Amino acid sequence: MEPEIWFVNLGIKINHLDRVAFNVFGIDVYWYGVIIGFGMLFGLIVTLKEAKRTGQETDFYIDTVMISSIISILFARLYYVIFSWDYYKNHINEIFSIRNGGIAIYGAIIGAVLSGLIICKIRKKDFFKVADTFSFGILIGQIIGRWGNFVNREAFGGYTDSLFAMRYIKDQASNIPKDVLDKVVNINGVEYIQVHPTFLYESLWNIGVLIVLFIFRKHKKFNGQLMALYFIGYGLGRFWIEGMRTDSLMIAATNIRVSQVLSIILVVSFTIYLIIQTKKYKDRSDMDILLEGNEIK
Repeated sequence: MEPEIWFVNLGIKINHLDRVAFNVFGIDVYWYGVIIGFGMLFGLIVTLKEAKRTGQETDFYIDTVMISSIISILFARLYYVIFSWDYYKNHINEIFSIRNGGIAIYGAIIGAVLSGLIICKIRKKDFFKVADTFSFGILIGQIIGRWGNFVNREAFGGYTDSLFAMRYIKDQASNIPKDVLDKVVNINGVEYIQVHPTFLYESLWNIGVLIVLFIFRKHKKFNGQLMALYFIGYGLGRFWIEGMRTDSLMIAATNIRVSQVLSIILVVSFTIYLIIQTKKYKDRSDMDILLEGNEIK
């Protein structure tokens, strides 16, 4: 039997990978949803540990996740539908069919930020401190969640024969562009496409960003600093990786990838935010030193 998924230059072959994890009362439960759910759960565990480490109420974070996760999923779907409107305007009945696929991480982040702002306002919490704490859990969720794309045979890049080149059986992959189809690989009568595993690149990139946050948290100077580093780090990686993908959402009637535009906005905006807040912190520190000097005299 030929492998269904094959990292050809790494010698890794997977002979069977079903999209369906299990069945409940006649309803298929897909691995994609299971992996996303596990990512959210593990992300919450890490977030609660960080909240406890910094002396915050863990109950607040549990309540926030219960509310914001629902809103984030809705926004993730809304974002996908808006930028795929050419299809959904003729298939209105499929707009809410999330089981058929179609959610976007940037939509989920927008939903999380908006719901977080509202919840923090109501509960009288410092949004930036909360955002710093959640940054760790969000990254964990993204690192794990991207493997749902692997199971679904989606979110891949163009043709490559690089070290991480991945072969999918052609008939099992989704949204295959012409330039990839032009280079189909035939192995013993089985046709494969050979592509960049962009889901893997993003997962590995996010591990790097997470490590940076764990290292930098010991040197945190002000609330919002870790959040800004997360958005800058993720934005840089997403801009690069999005350029490889073959299934990008585009701004209407253009060839501009919306995720790359948002990535640029995030990187520029939060770089400016970091510069401004760092200067404010330095000015406050200099003033404290001056006052202490005056007190000594």
